[in-house]
Amino acid sequence: MKALLLAWLLLCATLFANTTDTSNIESSAPLEESISIEAESPHELQKVIYLNYEKIPSRVLKGEIFTVTIKTLSTVKNFADITYRLSNSKGLKLLNNTPSREVESKYYHETFYFIATSEDASLPDFTATLVDKGNARYATTTLSGEKLNVISLNPKKDFSNIVANSFDIIEYKTTSYDASRNIVVFVATATNCDISALKLNNVYKQGTESITESHLDSKIIYYAIIDKKIENLSFSYFSLVKNKFVSIDIPIVVNDDSVTTQSDLKPKDQSNEIIKMSVAAAIAFLAFIMILWKKSYIYLIFIVIPLAYIIYVGVPSKEICIKAGTQIHLLPVANGTIFETTSKEYRLQKEDEVKGWIKIQLENQKIGWVKNEDICSH
Repeated sequence: MKALLLAWLLLCATLFANTTDTSNIESSAPLEESISIEAESPHELQKVIYLNYEKIPSRVLKGEIFTVTIKTLSTVKNFADITYRLSNSKGLKLLNNTPSREVESKYYHETFYFIATSEDASLPDFTATLVDKGNARYATTTLSGEKLNVISLNPKKDFSNIVANSFDIIEYKTTSYDASRNIVVFVATATNCDISALKLNNVYKQGTESITESHLDSKIIYYAIIDKKIENLSFSYFSLVKNKFVSIDIPIVVNDDSVTTQSDLKPKDQSNEIIKMSVAAAIAFLAFIMILWKKSYIYLIFIVIPLAYIIYVGVPSKEICIKAGTQIHLLPVANGTIFETTSKEYRLQKEDEVKGWIKIQLENQKIGWVKNEDICSH
C-alpha cells in the first residue's frame, strides 16, 4: 500500500513539472518578439533649422524687382551648407536660385530676388535643408509663403514697360532706313531693372541687338525704326527712386556712319557719272593744250586731278561672294537681328567693312551686314 502511494506521488510531481516548463516557454516568446519590434521602429529626424522672415516689402509694383530676406538659424555648429527649395509661388519670377548670403554670428541672412508679374502674387514656400559634413540626416524646415500687396501702374501713353532705380541712354545713332523711315540704335544701362521688358510705342519695328541682364546692373543695345517725320524719339520709364515717371528723349540727327547699317543707299546713276567723267576729261585735254601752247607746266595740276577722278569713278566697287545660308544682320552686332538668310551663293558689292563684319547691298536694295567667315573662299 505504501509503495502504491509513493508511485502515485512521483507521477503527480512529474506531470506538474512538465506543465510549469511549458508555461514558462510560452510566456517568454512574446517578450522576445516585443524587444525585436521595438528595436526595428524608426526614429524621427531631428529639427535643427529655424526660419523666419526678416524683410518683406509692404508694397510691390508690377514689373518691379524686389528682395525677400530670410533669417535662418541652425542648432548644428559644423555643417557643409544650407540649401533651399522654393515651391508654390504665384505671380512671381525668381531671379536667383542661390540666395545672396550674409553671416552674422549664428544667423544666416538669405536674400532672394523676385519680379512681380501679376497683381495676384504670393511668396513661395521656403524649404531649408541642412547639408551635414558627416552625412547625418536632419529634418527639413518649411516657411510658408505670404500674400503680397502688388499694384499696377497707371502709365503714360509713352511708357516703355521699364521699372527701375535708374535708366540712362549712354550712346545713340540715327541713320536712314529707307525712303520714309529712319533707324535709331541706342545703348542703355539700368539698375534694379528687368531691361528685357523694354518696349516702345508708335514705332514701325523694334528689337534687341544684344543684352547683358542682371538684377543689379543691366545693359541693352536696342533699335527702333521710326517715321522720318519724327524729330525726337521720346519714351518714359518709372523711377523707383523718384517714385514717378521719367521722360527719355533721343534727338533724331540722321548721319551716315560705318557702325550703322541701313543708310539710304541707292544704285549709282551711271548717266551722271559719265557726264562728270566727260567734263573731267575735257578739263584735262584743255590743260594739255595749254601746256603745249604756253610751254608752262603749271597747268599740269589740271591734268592730274581730273585724271585721278576718272580713275576713281571708273574702277568698279569690289565684288564679293557670300555663301548659301548666310545670315544677313541688321547691325554688325553679335547675336543681333537677322532679317534675311541667303538660299544660294551671291556675288554682291562690298559697301564697307568694320571689325570682322562686311557691309553689303542685296539685290533687293536692302543693306545688311555679314560676318567675314560667310565670305566664299574661292
